[in-house]
Amino acid sequence: MANPIDSVARFDATDVERLETQEIYSGFFSLEKRRLRHRRFDGSWSEAMDREVHVRRDAVGVLIYDPARDAVVLVEQIRAGALDDPRSPWKLEPVAGLVEAGESPAEVARREAMEEAGCEIAELIELHRYYPSPGACTEQVTLFCGLTDSRGLGGVHGLETEHEDIQVHVMPFSQAWDRMLAGQLDNAMALIGFHWLARERAGLRASV
Repeated sequence: MANPIDSVARFDATDVERLETQEIYSGFFSLEKRRLRHRRFDGSWSEAMDREVHVRRDAVGVLIYDPARDAVVLVEQIRAGALDDPRSPWKLEPVAGLVEAGESPAEVARREAMEEAGCEIAELIELHRYYPSPGACTEQVTLFCGLTDSRGLGGVHGLETEHEDIQVHVMPFSQAWDRMLAGQLDNAMALIGFHWLARERAGLRASV
């Protein structure tokens, strides 16, 4: 029987023409207006179309886990994109940060774990690399699970120069899982990371 994945049309960068790119805004992030046309599934070419695209650096997320204590380390901070959230614009999330020039995702993961949570990572496990919103944003996220000893972690961290005010929470996995099921962990990094950890934590705990 044919694999259904193999029967799907395969397109690549040669099947799209970027006709024009106009920078609409340039700051910490950029906004571009891109005119393009692309190959259609019937083999023809589409008409030219305009799309606005949020251009930003790639990001890294780290779900920090202590297998010896079956505990996770999460950070809480205000998020400008969630100011209209009726529950709260403060979000509970995995550690995360943007990739600087010349850095690898693993280097970013260890740097951000220390800056945001005062946490040294003993082992990094890469989970996924994904686009959070490919219809409108260039960003790709590399998501890790970072193994650590959570004893002594907590308090408020972050860089003054970046106006960060970050509260560190250490909680049992079961409590964090219940929060996720209740809709209190409502970001993609947390959802993806926790579903991976739910499947793998028994093996991680057995190895300590």
